[in-house]
Amino acid sequence: MGDRAEMRGPAPRKRRTTISGGGATAVKQQQANGSKRHDAADKKPPHCPGKAPTERQRETQERQRETRGRQTETHGRQERSAVEDINHRLNCHVLQESLLSSASGYSNYRGILNWCVVMLVLSNARLFLENLIKYGILVDPIQVVSLFLKDPYSWPAACLIIMSNAFIVAALYTERRLALGTISETTGLILHFFYLAAMLIFPSAVVLTVTSMTPVGGVFSLGVYSVLLLKLYSYKDTNRWCREIRRAKAKRLTRSYSCPSVAHSNGSAVHAHVSYPGNLTHRDMYYFIFAPTLCYELNFPRSPRIRKRFLMRRLFEMLFFMQLLVGLIQQWMVPTIQNSMKPFQEMDFSRMMERLLKLAVPNHLIWLIFFYWFFHSSMNFVAELMQFGDREFYRDWWNSETVTYFWANWNIPVHKWCLRHFYKPMMRKGINKFLAQTAVFLVSAFFHEYLVSIPLKMFRLWAFMGMMAQVPLAWFVGRFLNGNYGNAAVWISLIIGQPVAVLMYVHDYYVIHYATTT
Repeated sequence: MGDRAEMRGPAPRKRRTTISGGGATAVKQQQANGSKRHDAADKKPPHCPGKAPTERQRETQERQRETRGRQTETHGRQERSAVEDINHRLNCHVLQESLLSSASGYSNYRGILNWCVVMLVLSNARLFLENLIKYGILVDPIQVVSLFLKDPYSWPAACLIIMSNAFIVAALYTERRLALGTISETTGLILHFFYLAAMLIFPSAVVLTVTSMTPVGGVFSLGVYSVLLLKLYSYKDTNRWCREIRRAKAKRLTRSYSCPSVAHSNGSAVHAHVSYPGNLTHRDMYYFIFAPTLCYELNFPRSPRIRKRFLMRRLFEMLFFMQLLVGLIQQWMVPTIQNSMKPFQEMDFSRMMERLLKLAVPNHLIWLIFFYWFFHSSMNFVAELMQFGDREFYRDWWNSETVTYFWANWNIPVHKWCLRHFYKPMMRKGINKFLAQTAVFLVSAFFHEYLVSIPLKMFRLWAFMGMMAQVPLAWFVGRFLNGNYGNAAVWISLIIGQPVAVLMYVHDYYVIHYATTT
């Protein structure tokens, strides 16, 4: 026991010696710190207005708490991340649909669209090379002149178009007499009926009887007369509405019902507003004749200036796409049509169907290029040149999910005319909506047949039946097909519908006129 006590004794003393040394050092540090604090306490801190020392302490404590909170949050996130990582390794499947399923809600198909464009370019490039290898270069711009002229000294289409000025002047002077009251409304209506009917009959008779008139020249001249017919009909209606308002407000001149007297800027002080009958001038009439619209107004919306760069771009597009159209027709369409004459003569229906489908693709491509050339480039060029403000010549018909939507949006000038001067007047008279729509398609079918059969001098009614077939097709698509299926149906009808009817005329024309030479 004593030995243990002796052995145990020195150790505590040694520890005490160590601690006492450290304690002495600590005591010295505490004394030094105490003296520093005492000196610091003796020194008064500078006076800070509105901020006591306790506020600094609270701020320090708040910062410390925020630091501890951030540390805790960071630690919690790390723990959650670790847990999520483990869960992700354990569970790699979730409830979800495939991207190509309609229930997935996925809609970004930009890559597939680019793929379709690449495939379209490659496939058409192959057809182009095949055509060049088989036929060589067939494009001949000089040959285009022969499509309009048989005899360089005989210009029947140009003379026929110049003669249209007689009908324009007749419409203007008829309206002047009606405005002055020298003729009655009934007499004016009869005069309008006679010159409008003459605008249909006179050019048709010239095209059918003049042997030097080419089919292309006949189509062009009849197209000009058809546009003038619709324009002058609108001119007649709008001025009649003005007279009705003038009679209702006999004490003052008013503007047309179609152009309310709300002040709006035409973009320049040069374009003064006119009121009826001040609009019955040659200047006003011929501005309307050349303007890219079929509906007459007393005061058209006007753009403030002519944008020269825009004008030159549209002019370049017009020239480029015109040459492209001529090249595609000569290089692609004409050889295929010539090769398809034999199946038509032999009435080989399988070969006929194969040829029609082969012609449908280039025909549709040419139709699309023609749409851009006419409705965008050409009409914007004319509108910019005339400072015509309303540039809505088409809408998004390519997104059409119904046939009715397509026909209402691909040709806005014609749609506005049909709506304003044909469809709505019938609806106001109490005619059924379906019958009114059918009547609109009937008029459209008549003009399609008029512009094809008379220049070709043969009557097959393919265009008429093709247009009237749009009525049951519109009902079927609207009732049974929706969304993308309806849009696909519209595109199919465009590719193998109306273009095929036009191609039937071309085939029949070649069979009739060139069958004996092959």
